[in-house]
Amino acid sequence: MISLNIQDILGSIRPTDILAIALLISIFRLFNNARSRVRTTKLKGPISDNLFVGVFPKLGGSDDPKVFLDETLKEFGTAFSIPMGFGRRDIVVCDAKGAAHILARDTFGYQQQAFARIFLDNMLGKNGILSTERDDHRRIRRAMTPAFSNSAIRGYIEAFHGNYDKMSSAWDAILDSGASTIEVQGCLENLGLAGFSHEFKALVTSGETPELIHVIESFKLPASGDVLSKAFFFLSPLLPWLLKLPSDNTRLLWRLRFAMKDIADNLLEKTKQELEIDGSGAKVTDKSIIGTLIKVEGASSGSFTMTSDEVLSQNTLFLAGYETTSTAAPYLPPFAQWALVELARHPEIQGKLRDELNETLHSNEASWEQLTSGLPYLEAFTQEILRVHAPVDILLREAHENDVVPLSKTHLVSEIVIAKGESLHIPIGFINMSEDLWGPDVREFNPERWMKDLPPGAQAIQGHHHLMSFSDGPRFCLGRHFALANFKATLSNLIRRYTFELPRGKDTEIVRHIGLIPRPMVVGEEGPRVPLVVQRIE
Repeated sequence: MISLNIQDILGSIRPTDILAIALLISIFRLFNNARSRVRTTKLKGPISDNLFVGVFPKLGGSDDPKVFLDETLKEFGTAFSIPMGFGRRDIVVCDAKGAAHILARDTFGYQQQAFARIFLDNMLGKNGILSTERDDHRRIRRAMTPAFSNSAIRGYIEAFHGNYDKMSSAWDAILDSGASTIEVQGCLENLGLAGFSHEFKALVTSGETPELIHVIESFKLPASGDVLSKAFFFLSPLLPWLLKLPSDNTRLLWRLRFAMKDIADNLLEKTKQELEIDGSGAKVTDKSIIGTLIKVEGASSGSFTMTSDEVLSQNTLFLAGYETTSTAAPYLPPFAQWALVELARHPEIQGKLRDELNETLHSNEASWEQLTSGLPYLEAFTQEILRVHAPVDILLREAHENDVVPLSKTHLVSEIVIAKGESLHIPIGFINMSEDLWGPDVREFNPERWMKDLPPGAQAIQGHHHLMSFSDGPRFCLGRHFALANFKATLSNLIRRYTFELPRGKDTEIVRHIGLIPRPMVVGEEGPRVPLVVQRIE
């Protein structure tokens, strides 16, 4: 019997073998496209000196893809093609109308590119809301919606405020020790209590790092990983199956998935038991996200509308919360980190926000009604954070049917014919920062812009508050209200108790650290860390 070992097989594969396969597939696709009855509009775009990876490193591995996109848009308009290696050219749609058209047809006419879906499956498991398509996505989303309704989130507010108290106690202990600079630590507690009825104890200042947090902090963008990770990363748009093979980063993703699954397995079982009849014969009330899901599923048909595996696969809540909002992290995640950075950069904004909170709330905690409509400057500040620091820069899609995409800006073309199989990039972070849409002050961090009429171009943007930060269409972020309520609740407490400054003054240079999600990093420091000078307000 012949025994095959995957490591032996991989060890026998030479880089030239992978390149040869990629070249053959590229030639086959070009031949197939030439025979297609529907031809994609031939768009102009930049050229690349690198036959193998094209401009992929500038989008997937650069410090800021907005720089590359801005230069390209000025020359070629709001829709152009880019070389991605081996003769393949993808389409980039920076036009707000065109982007809205594509996202409105998400999960059916357009789906995630194969390599992106495999990446998500590696990290989060199959059947997650981020990676499913068509009817499966619709069914899972429908089952999860009650857990993120306004009435459900209203019940989470107490947990958000309670976890601020824990974070504040941890910060006070650091300040009492004589330190003035804090590595702004947040907590897994918000997601733990509101999401899974479980405390993760992530606010401890010493002790062993949980496996989940260790894996997340160890992850590096594939473009900066080991040689195999780099090769697989740059070739994955053409050869998606490469991401199913073991490399350093793929193994980390598997570890991340297993760590989340272990936690989710235990918590789901614990929540099910607690929802059974208690000793007095009364039903236990569980206001957590998973608790709400279980109750709604059971009440709707007497059985789950999602399988147990599908419920477990929604552990995407862990990572989506950690990386994109303020729901959970060993450190305040990007959404909240960038907020504190901007407050430290702009002491006048920090002062104005603090004044509004003190005048409106006094010594009380913000209610649901106040967080949603009673604090206009906090709302304006939140929208500006979402605009300038979108959690995700680019959405990747593949056409699953022929289509015609209309454009609002007719620089070179007024519409694009898209043939089935074409790959597209929608740079939502760039659209949020487009001078054509937002005006000449687009690069300025200015919450005041939200307290008056927006420019006509910005008003034409579909999505949450004329922003694409939460995507749009069928994949419009289901947890956006949860994330925003959590963020505002935490910030409303922090600003009234502490002041924030950057360690080298307000002109401290801060750049984006590229990991799973871009996070702030002080130039000269190692890794995505933002040490802030924190002082208590007596």
